[in-house]
Amino acid sequence: MEYNVAETNYLDAKTETICPPQVESLVELLRYRAAHQPDHKGFTFLVDGEEDILDLTYAELDGKARVIAAALQSACVPGDRALLVYQPGLEYIAAFFGCLYAGVIAVPIYPPRPNRSLVRLQNVISDSQAIFALTSTQILSKLERQMIDAVELKTLRWLATDSLGVTQPLQTWQEVQPQRHDLAFLQYTSGSTAIPKGVMITHHNLLHNLELIYQCFEHSSQSQGVIWLPPYHDMGLIGGILQPLYGGFPVALMSPFMFLQSPIRWLKAISRYQATTSGGPNFAYDLCLRKIKPEQLQDLDLSSWQVAFNGAEPINAQTQKDFAATFKPCGFRPETFFPCYGLAEATLIVSGGQKAAPPALTTVQGTALEQHQVVALGATDADARTLVGCGSALNGQKIVIANPETLCQCPPEEVGEIWVSGDSIAQGYWHQSDASTETFHACLADTGEGPFLRTGDYGFLDQSELFVTGRLKDVIIINGRNHYPQDIEGTVMQSYPGIRPNCAAAFSISEAGEEQLIIVAELERNYINRYQKNGNNSSPKQSPPNLSNLVPPTTLSADSEPDAVEKDILTQIRRAVAKEHDLQIHSLLLMKPGTIPKTSSGKIQRFTCKAKFLDGVLTSVTKSTSLS
Repeated sequence: MEYNVAETNYLDAKTETICPPQVESLVELLRYRAAHQPDHKGFTFLVDGEEDILDLTYAELDGKARVIAAALQSACVPGDRALLVYQPGLEYIAAFFGCLYAGVIAVPIYPPRPNRSLVRLQNVISDSQAIFALTSTQILSKLERQMIDAVELKTLRWLATDSLGVTQPLQTWQEVQPQRHDLAFLQYTSGSTAIPKGVMITHHNLLHNLELIYQCFEHSSQSQGVIWLPPYHDMGLIGGILQPLYGGFPVALMSPFMFLQSPIRWLKAISRYQATTSGGPNFAYDLCLRKIKPEQLQDLDLSSWQVAFNGAEPINAQTQKDFAATFKPCGFRPETFFPCYGLAEATLIVSGGQKAAPPALTTVQGTALEQHQVVALGATDADARTLVGCGSALNGQKIVIANPETLCQCPPEEVGEIWVSGDSIAQGYWHQSDASTETFHACLADTGEGPFLRTGDYGFLDQSELFVTGRLKDVIIINGRNHYPQDIEGTVMQSYPGIRPNCAAAFSISEAGEEQLIIVAELERNYINRYQKNGNNSSPKQSPPNLSNLVPPTTLSADSEPDAVEKDILTQIRRAVAKEHDLQIHSLLLMKPGTIPKTSSGKIQRFTCKAKFLDGVLTSVTKSTSLS
């Protein structure tokens, strides 16, 4: 399809720039941008997170997509599935649109790390029944060594898209015109609580959700994004790549590894590009607080930042408060924070607040919350728990809170499962009809209203404000009381400076007919060695030490008997959990860094962690049980 500027001249009254018409698919959207803004640098990729820069205009992206689509069409038919196995970068974006241009259903997945299990990749290949895989020359050369023992990988037809010449005749591409309800891609869930499932996302789902984001973030062609989130995750792909394309504004991208390696790169990019929109899960803001030094704030300008979205995991009110205070001298404003809620099954965003309005906070009684009751409490009360609101249901969406057992709507003072309906809700799970019916077609038992998406998340509504309290399947029930694992994990991480942030898992197992609490936590690298070296066996009471100049830790035998320092850590954790939650830890394992299973987006995989614990394959530095 070709667009003629003279025939379709859509203007934004505020910015005097061309806006997209009512397109039916992402293919139409990119073709429109390429026709009307061919030289617009839509995407900038910071290769090293700083100075090494690659740019991609809309015309260049359109051309690359057509080359890839032509190669796919020579071997695939519309509706076939193709894996996208890339490191973050511009080549990934071209491959994604290459699939769309060919009518092939894209299946984004992160490449397996060296010497790591291929199980997830194999599961996705088997479930999606993909026949093709797009990747880079570098990744393909590494995977070829692993294909010897992985039958699923060998059955795929692999194509290194960076080997395709840009001079390849584009006339070989047969233009496709996807309809609004055609599948665009399969978003495989993170697998934080179960085996990943392929969420079926249509072009209409995407365009509807992109419009919701555009409206609630108040984007325009004058907006500027900075995104480090992984592109194979819904927030990174839809919020970080597709939303800027939808709004016709530029975005600077970097690999999440560059951010994790040095968080200041994120804020420097915001300052350099004068970004208006950026964000991530709560841990990203916490990482900045822990890793960025005061001297690195010099010349940092965050005054352009208008939307600091925060979602994908529980939002911590203290983290937001501390971040706002720390970066206030750099121009950051507290009202810039934009807490929101969403999930892959709803394409991405479900709820959000008002731009430039302070995040909504509410303080409730902790013990009542454990019984799924909402009881207001003063902020200074010992049993107080402050929750951050995630805004209201966006236009055209509906949120209800339902009892997950009776399936009846909960009264306002009760916590229940969050149910959602609207045009952004996906079509179900790929080739999993039973799971799709259970999750995507729920109806309220008392009114018959539906269908709703069952999110699997616990929460409540205060007026129209949504407060998320935890995951349904992760809730720990001991002695008739409900405990949210993230609360226990937070206590563990705060109990001792040597525990790595966002690296603790709490779950329960059944033993002799009783539920028992299990805690697994990673230690900071070099932490034990520091105190052994200094001969200090006492608990540090101040802030965590600077570990950057320490020598590598001595080799510790797996599951060794705890020494004095380790016993002190174990004792501090047990005391903190007993004091804050009135719980006794049955088994407590201290692990080396990087050993607790996580999803690609950094969420703790409690389900997998529990399975590994029961199988006896979790190798710890040291451990203790309630009997030891």
